[in-house]
Amino acid sequence: MLAAAPQLIVAASPNANRWFDVFLGTPLAILLIVVLAIVSRFILHRVIDKIAEGIISGRAGIGRLEDRLPSAIVGTSLSARREQRGRTLASILKSLTTATIGVIAALMILDELGIATGPLLASAGIVGIAVGFGAQALVRDVISGIFMLVEDQYGVGDVVDLGDASGVVEAVGLRVTRVRDVNGTVWYIRNGQVLRVGNQSQGWARAVLDVAIAYGEDVERAENLLLDIANHLRDNEKFGPLILEEPEMWGIESVTADAVVLRLVVKTQPLQQWAVARELRRRIKDRFDAEGIGVAHPQSAVWIAGESPAPTRPAEDDDTPSSPSPATGP
Repeated sequence: MLAAAPQLIVAASPNANRWFDVFLGTPLAILLIVVLAIVSRFILHRVIDKIAEGIISGRAGIGRLEDRLPSAIVGTSLSARREQRGRTLASILKSLTTATIGVIAALMILDELGIATGPLLASAGIVGIAVGFGAQALVRDVISGIFMLVEDQYGVGDVVDLGDASGVVEAVGLRVTRVRDVNGTVWYIRNGQVLRVGNQSQGWARAVLDVAIAYGEDVERAENLLLDIANHLRDNEKFGPLILEEPEMWGIESVTADAVVLRLVVKTQPLQQWAVARELRRRIKDRFDAEGIGVAHPQSAVWIAGESPAPTRPAEDDDTPSSPSPATGP
């Protein structure tokens, strides 16, 4: 009787181990995998938040640019651009890390449940290759979108020229960019098709005015007047804060048979160059009228005072009979 007891214990031990694995071993392993996945996701998200905070605060490379820009730009446009870019990148990276950790945890759980993951991975690889060949344009768009966000080529609210369309950026995604032009038309542009980007609102802008004066006007006097008009605009309460530096007169831009073109430039805050240029044109017109400076006109259409008029056709001889007038009849 006593000798048979060890045999029963030995015979029962394999069943006990099997029940232990079923009720305790596998659930504990799955629980451990889930806990590790949650902890890893939390840690990675914290790291991503730190990176985003570095971008927003300017410690991630933007600070060197701020040292060369006026404080007005640093306090408004760049801070908004950094925040928008940091939030967007953080959201994208968090989604990618969550998806990656979830896939790895799911494969490990399937392996603990005794489901072979090798054939599943092989099938997924084949499907991925097939989808990759069919979605090359999509992959290119996504990769281009990631680089656009990382490099901060443009953001929401910027005025850009993307080649196919130009206007205000309303949305930036990983696949497409939405732009609204001056006529109100909305353009959806795939990021992979953007070969060049002209950003008119990044950092600072410049209002460039080419003023054509009459050929006989005093050039130096006109230059002084234009510069004086721009300096008075800088002292204005409304437009003064929009101008970042002293206006510059670059001089004669071109000389034609009809006009002398003078170029005046004013450095402004982003997206304010058009408002400053419009106000300058209005003031230039009023000042030129008051000072008597003439603007350019095509010489072929204007008779200049002091010149003899063009010769007229000589009158016909009185002896030559005239043809009857159509109005009076024969």
